[in-house]
Amino acid sequence: MVNSQIVHVIDDDEAMRDSLSFLLDMQGFETRVYESAMAFLDALPEIPGGCVLTDVRMPGLSGLELIDHLRAQGSDLAVVVMTGHGDVPMAVEAMKAGVIDFIEKPFADDVLLRAVRGALDRQDAPHGDGGRKEAEARLVALSPRERDVLAGVVAGKANKVIAHDLGISPRTVEIYRANLMTKTGARNMAELMRLALLAGL
Repeated sequence: MVNSQIVHVIDDDEAMRDSLSFLLDMQGFETRVYESAMAFLDALPEIPGGCVLTDVRMPGLSGLELIDHLRAQGSDLAVVVMTGHGDVPMAVEAMKAGVIDFIEKPFADDVLLRAVRGALDRQDAPHGDGGRKEAEARLVALSPRERDVLAGVVAGKANKVIAHDLGISPRTVEIYRANLMTKTGARNMAELMRLALLAGL
């Protein structure tokens, strides 16, 4: 299905749009670029499918506001968000809004390509509750304290705040976070958050 391999790139930075488009084109994807979320929404009725790769902080509509508009219009296009700010609460909000993945700038080419392929695969996959069951299965090995730390992460709390809440040191929180990645098999923080949200944590 050719249309499913279209990547819609939304970024107000022309150089970034050109760079992303070139990289994706070289990997065999069809790309369409938009200078703003509004430009993309204007084109939405004619869009055949694919996935969306959007910056989160843009003039006018932000990436998160774009997602709200997409859902309000009944679109289930898979969305990958790019952020240059490492803003955990924003990332949590994005995941709760239904973002497939988020990546922090600057990112390596392979990180971007993996996120895009994951979004396109998710777009083509049938929907169901398998995701929730899989997420619960991957979280089952966590200790109660690890679940407490994960809940703090999903709430967007910094390590030192989680440490204060749980009466442990920030260094111990870091160790628990590393354990969370290992035990769940999550490749990055976006995947870990997605698992937690799918499992209803």
